[in-house]
Amino acid sequence: MKYEIILFDVDDTLLDFGISEKKALHEAFLEFGLPTGAEDYAGCYQEISKVLWRDLERGHIDLTILGVERFKRLFLKHGLDMDADAFSRAYLGHLGKEIHLLPGAIEVCEKLGGYRLAIITNGFTAVQTARIGGSALCNSFESLIVSQEAGFQKPNRGIFDYAFSKLKITHKSKALIVGDSLTSDIQGGLNYGLDTCWYNPHQKDNDLGIKPTYEIRTLTDLLEIVGSKQV
Repeated sequence: MKYEIILFDVDDTLLDFGISEKKALHEAFLEFGLPTGAEDYAGCYQEISKVLWRDLERGHIDLTILGVERFKRLFLKHGLDMDADAFSRAYLGHLGKEIHLLPGAIEVCEKLGGYRLAIITNGFTAVQTARIGGSALCNSFESLIVSQEAGFQKPNRGIFDYAFSKLKITHKSKALIVGDSLTSDIQGGLNYGLDTCWYNPHQKDNDLGIKPTYEIRTLTDLLEIVGSKQV
Protein backbone atom coordinates (compact mmCIF):
# COMPACT_ATOMS: atom_id res chain seq x y z
CA MET A 1 0.00 0.00 0.00
CA LYS A 2 1.11 3.56 -0.63
CA TYR A 3 0.78 4.73 2.97
CA GLU A 4 2.15 3.15 6.12
CA ILE A 5 1.07 5.67 8.74
CA ILE A 6 -2.07 7.77 9.01
CA LEU A 7 -2.10 10.88 11.19
CA PHE A 8 -5.53 11.86 12.47
CA ASP A 9 -6.73 15.18 13.81
CA VAL A 10 -9.08 14.89 16.81
CA ASP A 11 -11.67 17.67 17.03
CA ASP A 12 -14.39 17.51 14.39
CA THR A 13 -12.49 14.69 12.72
CA LEU A 14 -12.82 11.83 15.20
CA LEU A 15 -14.67 13.57 18.04
CA ASP A 16 -17.54 16.05 17.87
CA PHE A 17 -16.08 19.20 19.38
CA GLY A 18 -19.28 21.22 19.11
CA ILE A 19 -21.14 18.94 21.50
CA SER A 20 -18.13 18.66 23.82
CA GLU A 21 -17.68 22.43 24.00
CA LYS A 22 -21.37 23.08 24.63
CA LYS A 23 -21.60 20.56 27.48
CA ALA A 24 -18.30 21.63 29.07
CA LEU A 25 -19.31 25.29 28.99
CA HIS A 26 -22.64 24.46 30.61
CA GLU A 27 -20.96 22.50 33.40
CA ALA A 28 -18.41 25.26 34.02
CA PHE A 29 -21.04 28.01 34.17
CA LEU A 30 -23.14 25.80 36.42
CA GLU A 31 -20.17 25.37 38.72
CA PHE A 32 -19.81 29.16 38.89
CA GLY A 33 -23.46 29.74 39.69
CA LEU A 34 -24.73 30.69 36.24
CA PRO A 35 -26.98 27.82 35.11
CA THR A 36 -27.99 29.64 31.90
CA GLY A 37 -24.49 30.96 31.20
CA ALA A 38 -23.73 28.64 28.32
CA GLU A 39 -27.03 29.47 26.67
CA ASP A 40 -26.56 33.19 27.25
CA TYR A 41 -22.94 33.55 26.22
CA ALA A 42 -21.98 30.58 24.00
CA GLY A 43 -22.33 32.51 20.74
CA CYS A 44 -20.12 35.35 21.89
CA TYR A 45 -17.62 32.93 23.40
CA GLN A 46 -17.31 30.99 20.16
CA GLU A 47 -16.65 34.17 18.18
CA ILE A 48 -13.91 35.20 20.61
CA SER A 49 -12.43 31.71 20.72
CA LYS A 50 -12.38 31.39 16.93
CA VAL A 51 -10.33 34.59 16.60
CA LEU A 52 -7.85 33.44 19.24
CA TRP A 53 -7.44 29.95 17.76
CA ARG A 54 -6.71 31.54 14.39
CA ASP A 55 -4.10 33.71 16.12
CA LEU A 56 -2.65 30.54 17.63
CA GLU A 57 -2.34 28.91 14.20
CA ARG A 58 -0.49 32.00 13.01
CA GLY A 59 1.86 31.90 15.97
CA HIS A 60 0.61 35.18 17.44
CA ILE A 61 -0.47 33.81 20.81
CA ASP A 62 0.54 31.06 23.24
CA LEU A 63 -1.87 28.22 24.02
CA THR A 64 -1.77 28.81 27.77
CA ILE A 65 -2.59 32.48 27.27
CA LEU A 66 -5.39 31.57 24.86
CA GLY A 67 -6.99 29.30 27.45
CA VAL A 68 -7.56 32.19 29.85
CA GLU A 69 -7.76 35.14 27.43
CA ARG A 70 -10.93 33.91 25.75
CA PHE A 71 -12.77 34.02 29.08
CA LYS A 72 -11.21 37.33 30.08
CA ARG A 73 -12.59 38.88 26.90
CA LEU A 74 -15.97 37.22 27.34
CA PHE A 75 -16.39 38.33 30.94
CA LEU A 76 -15.19 41.85 30.18
CA LYS A 77 -17.60 42.19 27.28
CA HIS A 78 -20.58 41.14 29.38
CA GLY A 79 -19.52 42.75 32.65
CA LEU A 80 -19.19 39.46 34.51
CA ASP A 81 -17.13 39.62 37.71
CA MET A 82 -15.56 36.18 37.41
CA ASP A 83 -12.05 34.75 37.66
CA ALA A 84 -11.08 33.85 34.08
CA ASP A 85 -8.16 31.68 35.17
CA ALA A 86 -10.27 29.60 37.56
CA PHE A 87 -13.07 29.35 35.01
CA SER A 88 -10.63 28.18 32.34
CA ARG A 89 -9.39 25.40 34.62
CA ALA A 90 -12.95 24.31 35.32
CA TYR A 91 -13.90 24.38 31.65
CA LEU A 92 -10.87 22.32 30.60
CA GLY A 93 -11.55 19.82 33.36
CA HIS A 94 -15.08 19.31 32.10
CA LEU A 95 -13.97 19.28 28.45
CA GLY A 96 -11.66 16.35 29.13
CA LYS A 97 -14.69 14.31 30.18
CA GLU A 98 -16.72 15.04 27.07
CA ILE A 99 -16.29 12.20 24.59
CA HIS A 100 -18.58 12.16 21.57
CA LEU A 101 -17.33 10.07 18.66
CA LEU A 102 -18.27 11.04 15.14
CA PRO A 103 -19.96 8.52 12.85
CA GLY A 104 -17.50 6.09 11.33
CA ALA A 105 -14.63 6.81 13.71
CA ILE A 106 -14.63 3.39 15.35
CA GLU A 107 -15.17 1.50 12.10
CA VAL A 108 -12.38 3.33 10.29
CA CYS A 109 -9.83 2.83 13.06
CA GLU A 110 -10.73 -0.85 13.37
CA LYS A 111 -10.45 -1.49 9.64
CA LEU A 112 -7.17 0.40 9.46
CA GLY A 113 -5.73 -1.65 12.31
CA GLY A 114 -2.95 -2.94 10.10
CA TYR A 115 -1.65 0.59 9.53
CA ARG A 116 0.29 2.67 11.97
CA LEU A 117 -2.21 5.18 13.34
CA ALA A 118 -1.35 8.28 15.34
CA ILE A 119 -2.99 11.48 16.57
CA ILE A 120 -1.64 14.94 15.71
CA THR A 121 -3.80 17.63 17.27
CA ASN A 122 -3.76 21.16 18.55
CA GLY A 123 -4.89 21.68 22.11
CA PHE A 124 -4.15 20.93 25.73
CA THR A 125 -2.34 17.66 26.40
CA ALA A 126 -4.38 16.66 29.44
CA VAL A 127 -7.68 17.35 27.67
CA GLN A 128 -6.92 15.55 24.44
CA THR A 129 -5.28 12.60 26.18
CA ALA A 130 -8.29 12.22 28.48
CA ARG A 131 -10.80 12.36 25.63
CA ILE A 132 -9.02 9.84 23.40
CA GLY A 133 -8.07 7.68 26.39
CA GLY A 134 -11.65 7.57 27.60
CA SER A 135 -13.10 6.70 24.22
CA ALA A 136 -13.52 3.44 22.33
CA LEU A 137 -10.46 4.49 20.30
CA CYS A 138 -8.15 4.31 23.33
CA ASN A 139 -6.11 1.43 21.92
CA SER A 140 -6.14 2.52 18.27
CA PHE A 141 -3.13 4.86 18.22
CA GLU A 142 0.53 4.23 18.84
CA SER A 143 1.07 7.85 19.85
CA LEU A 144 -0.83 11.03 20.64
CA ILE A 145 0.99 14.14 19.45
CA VAL A 146 -0.53 17.23 21.11
CA SER A 147 0.61 20.75 20.33
CA GLN A 148 1.06 21.73 23.98
CA GLU A 149 3.69 19.05 24.55
CA ALA A 150 5.24 19.50 21.11
CA GLY A 151 5.68 23.24 21.63
CA PHE A 152 4.25 23.98 18.19
CA GLN A 153 0.76 23.86 16.72
CA LYS A 154 -0.52 22.97 13.28
CA PRO A 155 0.15 24.30 10.67
CA ASN A 156 3.65 25.04 12.04
CA ARG A 157 6.29 22.67 10.72
CA GLY A 158 7.59 22.22 14.26
CA ILE A 159 4.77 19.92 15.32
CA PHE A 160 5.40 17.73 12.30
CA ASP A 161 9.12 17.60 13.04
CA TYR A 162 8.22 16.55 16.57
CA ALA A 163 5.78 13.91 15.35
CA PHE A 164 8.12 12.45 12.74
CA SER A 165 10.93 12.25 15.28
CA LYS A 166 8.73 10.62 17.92
CA LEU A 167 7.22 8.17 15.44
CA LYS A 168 10.53 7.58 13.67
CA ILE A 169 9.02 8.27 10.26
CA THR A 170 11.71 8.60 7.60
CA HIS A 171 9.71 8.93 4.38
CA LYS A 172 7.07 11.64 4.10
CA SER A 173 5.51 9.85 1.14
CA LYS A 174 4.45 7.04 3.47
CA ALA A 175 2.34 9.32 5.70
CA LEU A 176 -1.15 10.77 5.19
CA ILE A 177 -2.77 13.39 7.42
CA VAL A 178 -6.56 13.43 7.84
CA GLY A 179 -8.39 16.41 9.29
CA ASP A 180 -11.30 18.81 8.99
CA SER A 181 -9.41 22.12 9.02
CA LEU A 182 -8.02 23.52 5.80
CA THR A 183 -5.91 26.13 7.60
CA SER A 184 -4.55 23.79 10.27
CA ASP A 185 -4.50 20.15 9.12
CA ILE A 186 -4.37 20.52 5.36
CA GLN A 187 -2.14 23.60 5.15
CA GLY A 188 0.15 22.10 7.77
CA GLY A 189 0.43 18.87 5.85
CA LEU A 190 1.04 20.63 2.57
CA ASN A 191 3.71 22.85 4.13
CA TYR A 192 5.49 19.73 5.34
CA GLY A 193 5.25 17.90 2.03
CA LEU A 194 2.62 15.37 3.06
CA ASP A 195 -0.39 14.01 1.25
CA THR A 196 -3.53 15.35 2.88
CA CYS A 197 -7.14 14.25 3.24
CA TRP A 198 -9.75 16.90 4.00
CA TYR A 199 -12.69 15.56 5.98
CA ASN A 200 -15.54 17.80 4.85
CA PRO A 201 -18.85 16.27 5.97
CA HIS A 202 -20.80 19.51 5.65
CA GLN A 203 -19.54 20.18 2.12
CA LYS A 204 -18.05 23.55 2.97
CA ASP A 205 -16.81 25.65 0.09
CA ASN A 206 -13.06 25.73 -0.31
CA ASP A 207 -12.27 29.31 -1.29
CA LEU A 208 -8.88 29.52 0.43
CA GLY A 209 -6.71 28.22 -2.40
CA ILE A 210 -5.61 25.30 -0.20
CA LYS A 211 -5.72 22.10 -2.25
CA PRO A 212 -5.87 18.79 -0.35
CA THR A 213 -4.75 15.59 -2.03
CA TYR A 214 -8.11 14.01 -1.23
CA GLU A 215 -11.49 15.16 0.03
CA ILE A 216 -14.00 12.93 1.82
CA ARG A 217 -17.57 13.41 3.05
CA THR A 218 -17.62 10.53 5.54
CA LEU A 219 -14.80 8.97 7.54
CA THR A 220 -15.46 5.59 5.95
CA ASP A 221 -14.64 7.14 2.56
CA LEU A 222 -11.05 7.05 3.79
CA LEU A 223 -11.08 3.27 3.38
CA GLU A 224 -11.53 3.67 -0.38
CA ILE A 225 -8.42 5.86 -0.50
CA VAL A 226 -6.03 3.81 1.61
CA GLY A 227 -7.75 0.44 1.64
CA SER A 228 -8.46 -1.80 4.59
CA LYS A 229 -5.33 -3.39 5.99
CA GLN A 230 -6.42 -5.56 8.88
CA VAL A 231 -4.00 -7.85 10.69
